[in-house]
Amino acid sequence: MWNGDYFFLIRKLILKDFKTRYRNMSLGVLWSLLNPIVMMSVLTFLFTKVFKNPEPNFPVFVLCGLLPFNFFSIAWSSGTGSVMDNMGLVKRVPVPREVIPIATVLSCCLHLMIQIALLLTMAIAFGRGVNVNWLWLPLVLGLEVVFVLGLSLITAGLNVFVRDTRYVVESINVVVFWLVPTFYSLSVVPRQYIEIYQLNPLAALAVSLRNILLEGKAPASSLVTKMALVSFACFGVGWVVFGKLKSRFYNYL
Repeated sequence: MWNGDYFFLIRKLILKDFKTRYRNMSLGVLWSLLNPIVMMSVLTFLFTKVFKNPEPNFPVFVLCGLLPFNFFSIAWSSGTGSVMDNMGLVKRVPVPREVIPIATVLSCCLHLMIQIALLLTMAIAFGRGVNVNWLWLPLVLGLEVVFVLGLSLITAGLNVFVRDTRYVVESINVVVFWLVPTFYSLSVVPRQYIEIYQLNPLAALAVSLRNILLEGKAPASSLVTKMALVSFACFGVGWVVFGKLKSRFYNYL
């Protein structure tokens, strides 16, 4: 059974990871803002000046897809390597092993919140004021976190036995970037692939953020339902898989 001490440990690990990530960096946490701003600027130039994209408010449009993908790629990669990166803690401290990948992914949520603040500021700057549908944001963003936690539990466990898993995840992230409607609208996707896109929590989140911030309306209930089902199913599978593998960690670390 988990108790308060384990949640205290998760909090400490989150803070430790956050501080370690920006140690000795002159810009520190500002890198969380600089990276998406640079990428947004490049994509905005390419798809408004070189390739004429008809989407209005394109900087906000592209951030709605870019920020969820950034969190997904960084958190999944970090979560995958978390057990190996903390092998000393895993071998010496008798705590549920699930704590390690969970804390690693949750530490990335601090960067996500900073970047979401940037997105909201940009939305207001482009004339999209605050509206009641912003209350949907914690739910849809939380579902992405649940999805990434599930994936990270699976790959963190596998990475102990197959050390190439981390590199496979990084390669998958490159492919996933093009399968998320970051710089294009879901409306341009051929009809036969729409269902697949809607079952992709990253694509569903990008669409939901655009509904909320650019259109001022609630995301479609069917979209949120599919996102929730896939996210919690992934987390359930991840929890079971990690639980099956963790008993043999000690022999491979």
